[in-house]
Amino acid sequence: MSRSRIAAIDVGNDSVKALFGKADYELNIPNVIARDRADRPVIGIEELNEKDPVDGIHIRVHSPALQDNNAIYRVGNLATKSDNAMELDPGSSKSEEDQSLVMLFATLALDAVRDQNANQFKKNNNVVDASYILGTGLPLREVKEGKDVGFRSQLLGSVHQVEFLVTPKYQGQKVNIKFDEVKVYPEGFAAFINLVMDNDGNIINRDLIDKQILIQDIGGLSTDIAVIRNRNVDDDRAQGFNLGVSESLEAIREEIRTKHGVELDTRRDVVDIITKKNDRNHIMVKGSRTSVHDITDRILLDLAKKEYRHLRNVWQKNSQTEICYFVGGGAMVLKEYIKTLNNNLDGYNIDFFEDEKESIWMMANAYYKLISDFDRKNNKAAAQDPKEKKAAVK
Repeated sequence: MSRSRIAAIDVGNDSVKALFGKADYELNIPNVIARDRADRPVIGIEELNEKDPVDGIHIRVHSPALQDNNAIYRVGNLATKSDNAMELDPGSSKSEEDQSLVMLFATLALDAVRDQNANQFKKNNNVVDASYILGTGLPLREVKEGKDVGFRSQLLGSVHQVEFLVTPKYQGQKVNIKFDEVKVYPEGFAAFINLVMDNDGNIINRDLIDKQILIQDIGGLSTDIAVIRNRNVDDDRAQGFNLGVSESLEAIREEIRTKHGVELDTRRDVVDIITKKNDRNHIMVKGSRTSVHDITDRILLDLAKKEYRHLRNVWQKNSQTEICYFVGGGAMVLKEYIKTLNNNLDGYNIDFFEDEKESIWMMANAYYKLISDFDRKNNKAAAQDPKEKKAAVK
């Protein structure tokens, strides 16, 4: 009998971060797709199965939730090498984009098809039937607009199929995905949960619980500022903005191309240049190490000023705030610029997560804690209710 498996998935603008089961498996896949054909050419086809499936995701996706059904895609690392690679556009809604769903389904299928899950899911004639309890999230702005309801119902109401085409190890296999439950959390609230709760649902940071704090989550396409008071997000005061790092990364990529004649494949390449530990803000031009500091500093400082302005405006309306935490991949990119602005200007009490992985994985970790807690309580309630128990036996 197939059993539901926990999945916590953060479909971030830069990449998808996912945790499965008892946090026994994780995936991090660049959020890039490219339309493709069924018989993509492969050099050394006999060596295909020696490669990592995550580096060669080539799939057909069937789902009534998609506007473009039955389309074939390269996904993640494989897509970054395509001339027609697509990333989410600034101003787009995560809940309404096919790309978000394609990434979500591909990530789930990669977990479901693993040999380690052979006892978890039923498999017949290369078709895996997988059921999940999913925890995921949307930007605060989209949740306040009610888009989480439609997003959730699209996922719950159907079976979604991923067929692996020319993919290492999994070629020819299909995964039917259904959801027993889907929880869609506002991203700002999730960040707060990650600060105060551990994986077992225990409170780990009592100092923060009764404080009024802000959490500014800077993503690729949006910025959420959650106002936390009395252990909850204040829905009326929390704000979401159509401002993220994607547009600035695109501007940097374009200026590098124009000035230095260097083509960077994706925004992730730009992030690598900005954040790498050695030779930061340098690229290779015709074999010579070349600084692009002038380009990155000017564009990112301008974005940091806009983000700081949002912080100042929200803080003024919530004057009893004690601290603001900056989280998300965008916060890692802008950290030094925002710190400098803060030191030179108002000097608010702000903090960043120095551990880069902790900041980038914060949403996925939060969704994992929330959906695990929901599952625990659900199972406990079922165990205590004789009717539920009887139904479960049937």
